[in-house]
This record gives sequence, structure tokens and C-alpha cells, in this order.
Amino acid sequence: MRHTPRYLMTDADEVKRLIRQNPWATFVSPASTGLVASHYPVLLEEDDDGIVIVSHFGRPDEQLHELGAHEVLVIVQGPHDYVSPSLYAPGDLVPTWNHVTAHLYGTPEILDEQENYAMLSRLTDHFEAHQEHGRSLAEDEEGTRRAAKGTIGLRIRIARFDARAKLSQNKTPEVREAITHRFAQTNAPLAEEMRRVEG
Repeated sequence: MRHTPRYLMTDADEVKRLIRQNPWATFVSPASTGLVASHYPVLLEEDDDGIVIVSHFGRPDEQLHELGAHEVLVIVQGPHDYVSPSLYAPGDLVPTWNHVTAHLYGTPEILDEQENYAMLSRLTDHFEAHQEHGRSLAEDEEGTRRAAKGTIGLRIRIARFDARAKLSQNKTPEVREAITHRFAQTNAPLAEEMRRVEG
């Protein structure tokens, strides 16, 4: 990503917050056949001091990615949107795009069958907790264990990250307020991110 100091996110806790709120991630691997990308949900290992994520791949994606053989890039994309110069002062005509994004780097550790099933159960329970009639893999453990064999679990301890919160910090307070007000009507999560960097 472009290196603009005012947009850098260097606080690991802020990156963790971004992951919690935006768990659909893009995995990119430099496989021997060329770049490969896949999309899967991630969860944080909350009891770890560093940034550690767990996920799963549907087979045979793990072979395409050559998981465990090299470092991968995991992209977490938070709220984002186009910023029209119609919100700027007269004469300021260059549009932009506000976003919160993290690039995470680490080498996957492949989970064994038991660890994979435990991770899939956690993943399912996490997302089902917000459903009106949430379900659990435990309701049919024999059947869901069979289905789990079609996946491979992984844990990635993030060795480094490169994150940005580009949220019109280069604009005057009045222009930032106008942009935030617009997004409050059309993209509330992005407006909230803009308020956070103001605070």
C-alpha cells in the first residue's frame, strides 16, 4: 500500500478490532504456479498477545496455495467508499477513496483433524450466536465431522502487518465533517471510522 504517514495504523489492537468487525478475508499465496487468491472467514485467537488468526480452506484450495510452504498475505478490508470532490471547498477537484485496510503476513500452521473440527465449531458458534435460531455442529457431530474432512484448518501467527486508515485526515475539519455527515447517511460504518480518528 502507498506509504503516507498520516494514514498508518501501527496499533495491533486497532488491527485486531478491524479483523473482529470484518472477518471475511482474502488469502494470497505466491505458489510455484503463480499467485493464488481465495476468500474465507477468519477468527482471532483472543487469548494471544500477538495477532493470531484461524481459518479453514475447502479442499483442494490448500494444495493450490501450497499452505505451510511459504508466507501468505491475508487482506482484511474494512469500511470503504468513494469521496466526491463535491464535498470539498471550491477549486479542490481531486476525488479519492476512504478506506480501512490491513495486510497481514505469516506462514500458516496446518491444524490436525481434531484441531480443525474444534476450530470449525468455534467459527460456526461465533457466527451462529447472532442468529435467531442459531445452530451448532454439535447437533450432528458424526455428520459434521464427516463434512469437516472436506476442509483443512490453519492458524497463522502474524509476523508483520501493514495497515492504513485513510479517512480524509488531510482535509480541513469542516470538509471532514461534511464527508462524515454524507457517510452517516450512506455508509454508517465508514462514518464511524472517521469519527474514531477524530477523537
